[in-house]
Amino acid sequence: MSLNWRRWRVLARAARNGTLSLRLRLMLGATCLAVLFMLALLPVLQAAFSLAFERVIEERLAADANTLITASRIEQGRLVMPERLPDEEFDLPDAKLLGYIYDPQGKRLWQSRSAEDESIDYQPRLQGDVTEFQRIRDADGAEYFVYDVELRLNTDQRQAFSFVTMQPTSEYRSLFEEFRQQLYLWLGGGLLVLLTLLWLGLTWGFRSLKRLSLELDQVEAGRLDRLSDRHPRELLRLTRSLNRLLDGERRQREQYRNSLGDLAHSLKTPLTVLQSVGEVISTQPDNREQSRVMRAQIERMSQQIGYQLQRASLGQSGLVRHRVALQPLLVRLCSTLDKVYQDKRVQVELQIPAKATLPLEQGALMELLGNLLENAYRLCLHQVRISLQQGDEYLTLSVEDDGPGVPVNQRARILRRGERLDAQHPGQGIGLAVVKDIIDSYGGELRLDDSMLGGAAFRLRLPVD
Repeated sequence: MSLNWRRWRVLARAARNGTLSLRLRLMLGATCLAVLFMLALLPVLQAAFSLAFERVIEERLAADANTLITASRIEQGRLVMPERLPDEEFDLPDAKLLGYIYDPQGKRLWQSRSAEDESIDYQPRLQGDVTEFQRIRDADGAEYFVYDVELRLNTDQRQAFSFVTMQPTSEYRSLFEEFRQQLYLWLGGGLLVLLTLLWLGLTWGFRSLKRLSLELDQVEAGRLDRLSDRHPRELLRLTRSLNRLLDGERRQREQYRNSLGDLAHSLKTPLTVLQSVGEVISTQPDNREQSRVMRAQIERMSQQIGYQLQRASLGQSGLVRHRVALQPLLVRLCSTLDKVYQDKRVQVELQIPAKATLPLEQGALMELLGNLLENAYRLCLHQVRISLQQGDEYLTLSVEDDGPGVPVNQRARILRRGERLDAQHPGQGIGLAVVKDIIDSYGGELRLDDSMLGGAAFRLRLPVD
């Protein structure tokens, strides 16, 4: 019971938050409508059964009253009834069928043997040629169906006799209760069959949406370039619009890369010429200050161009999502950096699951890890640690070193483009800014903490999907 209640609470919370699947929403809505329909149908069916059953009882009592009328006769102005009636129930003391005959003054002239032990005080209306079906109660509170027919047995107006037949309602109530129980069972079974068929129908109907979802997953993973046309007509407009979006995005990204390459190529030559001119000018003693200013501005221009080119080319794509295996990429980067910093003999500790992946593009992940690892190799003493923590909603990648660390009041500064705390090594100071831009474009977060190794710990927090 507690598990079912907990399951319903989870469904109710999901319904309030709007996170239920479309099929489950339709199923819940259809279930509510079906239950309401069954609840509305139940009293209608009960009333229909009660009316039909009372009609059957009325017809039966009318037939029994006709039996009394047929058996009765008038002899010398008096009513005469035979010893035994054609319907044996009137003659059985314990029978439920009761019969009475009243004269025009309301006096009981005759009663069946089955009514001898009954104490029913019934008075006919005596309105002449009247047929009436009703319910009455005796002195003990027992309820009876009563059929009363008034009939003249001859032409004398005073001889309008009332023929009354009765039957207890207890038998009717037991039958009605049995019918109601059967009705509950049949309606409950019918509701289950209806909901089962509805669920199967929704499952069959949503197969096309599931197939579309699988194709979108393949597009996001890069295994498909576009969606197929094997979908219902109602979804074709959506799939074609998505295909146009995919094609447009692909063309735009290709054009963007080409434009960036052309821009970098067109700016490289003028900057080289300016740098050469600055070197020539610096040979003259009077122009050394101007040459220094020129070189500083050229370096600043190169820094800005490099930063903007990397920032623009490594953005996240709109529809296609990639997942890159993390451990092989780290092994390749560390192998390269081991050769660059071979004098340090850096010891790298990888705490990465063998099949761990990150939801980034290959180029973006390469740029991101390259900047962080180069920074860790450059500033560490002898040790670097890379770890990954996987949660339900987020992944946390940590790159730690045993170097001098970063003061708390300087941590926000080094994440800005062009800012560097280390003046002893060459660089433009845009690496961490590019890392932060890449993380931001994927909806992640870059945080700088103290490492247990003694240095800095860069922690990347990325959403799983």
